[in-house]
Amino acid sequence: MFGAIYAAEGSAPEALVDVAREFSPRIEAFDFAQAKTCHREIVLDLSGLTRLFGDARTIAEELRRTAADRGLRIRVAIAGTRTAARLLVRHRAGLTVVEPGTEASALASLPITLLATLSRQNAPNAKNDPNDPNGSNDPNEFIQTFRRWGLRTLGDLAELPPDDVAARLGQPGVQWQRLSRGDDPLPLVPAVPEERFEQALDLEWPIEELEPLSFVLGRLMEPLSAHLERRGRGAAVLHVRLHLVKTQGVAQVHERSLQLPTPIHDARALRTLALLDLESHPPGGPIDRVVVAVDPTPARIVQFSLLTRPLPSPEQLSTLMARLQALMGDTRCGAPAPVESWLPGAFAMTPFNPRSGTRDSGFEGREHSRIPSPGSRVPSSESRIPDPESRVVVALRRFRVPVPARVRIEDGRPARVTTDRRGLSGGGVEACAGPWRTSGDWWRNGWDRDEWDVSLTDGATYRVFRSRDADQWFVDGVVD
Repeated sequence: MFGAIYAAEGSAPEALVDVAREFSPRIEAFDFAQAKTCHREIVLDLSGLTRLFGDARTIAEELRRTAADRGLRIRVAIAGTRTAARLLVRHRAGLTVVEPGTEASALASLPITLLATLSRQNAPNAKNDPNDPNGSNDPNEFIQTFRRWGLRTLGDLAELPPDDVAARLGQPGVQWQRLSRGDDPLPLVPAVPEERFEQALDLEWPIEELEPLSFVLGRLMEPLSAHLERRGRGAAVLHVRLHLVKTQGVAQVHERSLQLPTPIHDARALRTLALLDLESHPPGGPIDRVVVAVDPTPARIVQFSLLTRPLPSPEQLSTLMARLQALMGDTRCGAPAPVESWLPGAFAMTPFNPRSGTRDSGFEGREHSRIPSPGSRVPSSESRIPDPESRVVVALRRFRVPVPARVRIEDGRPARVTTDRRGLSGGGVEACAGPWRTSGDWWRNGWDRDEWDVSLTDGATYRVFRSRDADQWFVDGVVD
């Protein structure tokens, strides 16, 4: 059973929605323009309400009485289908109740022009018409066609043979005929009330330090977190707006937005993240109003494994990353990702997310950039390609800032490598491989260097390179 209420001209649409929600949580609102005036029509799902209010007529009378108390003049129609209720409430004033199953007979005397006033959500889709693939047919054109056939009421259209209607007008014509009988082409789509996940507090005295601000944020985060948890939501983006004390009559707002890696609704974690961000980006004056809001998203569902170690919780991980970013800077914390470049060690910083990480280093094909210089001894392919059956893993522990070195050359090859850095004593070269010449990015900050892998008398193997532009030697890393 469905009910439709129609607001007269001059009624507040918002008040009509409030009246409908007092009776049923499942409502669908329609806005339409008629005679340059915007009207509001609402369909209610009245299933199960007879136990609370009584029969259908009692529900309709209670609807009108509640609306009259709010100063609203409405029409009410109750029928077994929402299409029938909408058509009846458009044509008949006052209160109309139709028993389920008698919708077609109740609509038979209504003018056929009522079909053109239905919302496009209930109107047939003209794209189903094979004669009009672009879907350009207008509902008014169908009404004019029906009137040229001599049809004046919905009952006239409902009595036509469906096969003949389909042969002349296609599938949209059949759908219009079903509407004239009161059939519902689509189920009711309930309107979801807009929820604002926001908390605000006006301060009696302005505050300037972060320590008192932390207590204010904690007071606001608790009800916000409870609201998120009740709705099964988490915070995807955290917004903090600090209204500063007016300076020379000018109001200023210090606003920060934090993109959270995973949905979070823990109050302590949200407060900590906000404080750490404000520590790096402090407001420019005393604060007299604090507003905290979040962009909600469905909460995460955690499924633990019995075979792998659990990862840190998103709240702990987000707090740790926020502390590191406050200490080192936003662009200095994250996870390295390979970039499309032949530059050795080139990478980009991305947000740290251990669940999306892969074991692939991403620097495949680096050996292809090494071009041996003429006359140099090139290592054989067997010495560079590891045996697939071998379990020995060789890694280069690269120095993010190459270490300056002094290299003595004999017969065009490194003979001795020394540095001033503690822990890299250097020594004579026992074996070496190279050089591999790499260059590129000449249109920007290009590089041009010769690389060598050298084993020294100190028992370690290093990668050294000579910058051809500056004619200087550096230690690029140590082989573990």
